[in-house]
Amino acid sequence: MGRGKIEIKRIENATNRQVTYSKRRNGIFKKAQELTVLCDAKVSLIMFSNTGKFHEFISPTTNTKKMFDQYQKTLGIDVWATHYARMQESLRKLKEINNKLKREIRQRIGEDLEGLSCEEMRSLEQKMTAAVDVVRERKYHVIKTQTDTYKKKVRNLEERHGNILLDFVS
Repeated sequence: MGRGKIEIKRIENATNRQVTYSKRRNGIFKKAQELTVLCDAKVSLIMFSNTGKFHEFISPTTNTKKMFDQYQKTLGIDVWATHYARMQESLRKLKEINNKLKREIRQRIGEDLEGLSCEEMRSLEQKMTAAVDVVRERKYHVIKTQTDTYKKKVRNLEERHGNILLDFVS
């Protein structure tokens, strides 16, 4: 007795869907392994389940990089070239930002000022003034916090001292 045909559509029951996925995945991996042995084919199979689990089969005579290289060569494309170009552009921009920041630091400590115009010098002076104001504000805040803490400690000690004197007199 043969199996009946099933309608190919999404299985709604999550448990049944997972069981079917697992069985069919194993079947596909078995077929891939058979193709490799019987036909000396290079097979690479990559699967991700709907839960994000990764499953892979690769022929023993090859590796994933070789498969991608052969894929690119066969199609005449370079899937990594655009990614490499984007990374190079990103690196160039980051280096440019880094150099600007280094130059700004040197200028703030009084170096590398030769090529600055009058307007750039004024801008640097304003930045330095703003930085000094921020540091001064932080310093005053720390001092105020410490002063308040010490005042509370003094009050606490005075209360203890007063309580000790009352206990002593009574």
